[in-house]
Amino acid sequence: MTREESVKLMTDKMAKFVAHIAKKLPDDVVAKLEELGAQENAALPKVLYETMTKNQNLAVALDRPSCQDTGVLQFWVKCGTRFPLIDDLEALLKEAVVQATFAAPLRHNSVETFDEYNTKRNVGKGTPTVFWDIVPNSDQCEIYAYMAGGGCTLPGKAMVLMPGAGYEGITDFVLDQMTSYGLNACPPLLVGVGVATSVETAALLSKKALMRPIGSHNENENAAKMEKLLEDGINAIGLGPQGMGGKFSVMGVNIENTARHPSTIGVAVNVGCWSHRRGHVVFDKDLNATVDTHSTVDLNQ
Repeated sequence: MTREESVKLMTDKMAKFVAHIAKKLPDDVVAKLEELGAQENAALPKVLYETMTKNQNLAVALDRPSCQDTGVLQFWVKCGTRFPLIDDLEALLKEAVVQATFAAPLRHNSVETFDEYNTKRNVGKGTPTVFWDIVPNSDQCEIYAYMAGGGCTLPGKAMVLMPGAGYEGITDFVLDQMTSYGLNACPPLLVGVGVATSVETAALLSKKALMRPIGSHNENENAAKMEKLLEDGINAIGLGPQGMGGKFSVMGVNIENTARHPSTIGVAVNVGCWSHRRGHVVFDKDLNATVDTHSTVDLNQ
């Protein structure tokens, strides 16, 4: 296979992958929504969860996106230095988004800032966004794709706290965002929290946290405990599905952290809506693709 043929093969597979995650939620999200719906007793939240399930079934049956806002595409790439298409990756991901835009179809969501025009292809300056991690001596490429919608972007915020604020300050910050903007983000939400030194490191970690599976935990015991405490606290707010009230406001809280400067606490929040459209695929050196978030797609066929 020539390099041009290899690039086209991976582009086509990624376009198919992007189109699929627009229409079908990942397995862990589907399971969590079913779990939360089964635990509701009041009539309205139960109807809303049933409607979410019906929406998902219709999206698949009609071959249409599960939400009209298909977001701006973001890719988290963990690529080996020996992966054969590492030099072509950003360009082919952009082309895959263009293909998926017309094949899915995806709503045109890339507007050039300041010039205020829609590119109508879901690509533009810096979009799709690609975040890189380079893995030495590896020939694999691991990609998370995420559709960052406008509603679930609204609660996103990052700031640096005074060190005296402590972990109580982190809690106050997260709950302030949930009580002020969480309603607009189409709950139940997956809440990503980043804790680091500065606003940019905390913000990236909070978004990266949304790529983790629902039900996973931070490897640090204290951080995992805080995930559970924040989950219980946000659920107690009572937002419920679509903000209409209910026992559950979140599908989970994921915290990602680094070490930090002793004089600062950087903290950030990003959330995924109930229609949390993210997918995970791994390519080997021969461009065979393995998807572990969706049992409903095979990119090698």
